[in-house]
Amino acid sequence: MTKRIAVVDALRGLSLFGILLANMLIFLYGVFGKDELEPSSWIDKGALAFLKIFVETSFMPIFAFLFGYGIIKMVESLRKKGLKRKRHLIRRMVFLIVLGVIHSQFVWEGDILFMYGATGFVLFFFVRRKVKTLLIWATVLLVLTSAVTYGGQEFAVTEEEKVKLTQYIADTNHIYQNGTYSEIMHHRTTEDPFVMETGLFFFILLLAPFMILPMFLYGMAAAKINLFSRLYLYKETVRRTAVWLVPVGVLLKGFAYFATELNISSSVYMLGGPVLAFGYMALFCLLMDQNDSLFVKGFAAIGRLSLTNYLMQSLICVMIFYGFGLGYFTQLGIFTGILLSIVIIACQWAASLWMVSIFSQGPFEKTIRMFTYWSVLSKKELPSVELKKAQ
Repeated sequence: MTKRIAVVDALRGLSLFGILLANMLIFLYGVFGKDELEPSSWIDKGALAFLKIFVETSFMPIFAFLFGYGIIKMVESLRKKGLKRKRHLIRRMVFLIVLGVIHSQFVWEGDILFMYGATGFVLFFFVRRKVKTLLIWATVLLVLTSAVTYGGQEFAVTEEEKVKLTQYIADTNHIYQNGTYSEIMHHRTTEDPFVMETGLFFFILLLAPFMILPMFLYGMAAAKINLFSRLYLYKETVRRTAVWLVPVGVLLKGFAYFATELNISSSVYMLGGPVLAFGYMALFCLLMDQNDSLFVKGFAAIGRLSLTNYLMQSLICVMIFYGFGLGYFTQLGIFTGILLSIVIIACQWAASLWMVSIFSQGPFEKTIRMFTYWSVLSKKELPSVELKKAQ
């Protein structure tokens, strides 16, 4: 059990590092500005290519996979404790939705918690499904969601919309770099470079959970076969997965990045992200196998406090980049942003090691657990590792 938890937490911690690297482009240039980047220096061009090919869309799927894995393990734990499954899961998802709304509205617009909470309700229909059923659904949805983006580059905006987008990015750059908290919040909530029809907006909102659902389902299937607690049985499969899927994922995403004029590039990029994510997970599992180093323990500590660390990343970065903080929005460059990400994750690595040596949970981990169980933690509801210590 201890080995399984260590592997899962270390993977979650590593995925948080990748998520921070990917999010750094948004922290640096904004949601729309990051897609209009044209770096002038060769080092920033290389840094952008690195993030697009090796990082973006390949670490968030790992986090989603582990979320799905955790849902099944939570259900199994609830069943053993004789607690009702649905009411606890519903409260957990509601908490994530509420926290996601607060996070996106008052801290940073790149929130993922709301989407995870909303997708969690869809997962209710799959909790009792067999492994084979989960794998079929996940694979079909992965192919379909990739196919939906076919020809994505052809949906070019009109000249009028291009002018509006350019002006919006210029306004965002100025306000985010120099504005007060209230000015930035006002710009975020009232300005929009595109006016989307209500019907299209709700269609996209309805479709969004299904775009990330495949990795949740793969994670649920992995939990049902106890993948991470039985890695010794799947070691050769894991090795082959790493050997094949890492280069295949890189080739798919690299092709899509350098051949954007092709209609198929968006679909290939969407497919390449999860493929590379599977390769990364397999590679990380091989590297962490029988590895009890401080490096692995640090990332396991980050993963154990994943919710707290994720929110802290947002708070740290908005204070660095926004006008009410240091005001470095658009000022540092992509390569420097990568270096900053390494510094931030190193600080979280040290802080998390210190925190788990003193506390069993982080503040937000404890809050979501209390909300899930609707009470202060009792002995019955303590994690197994805590019960072991108590005994």
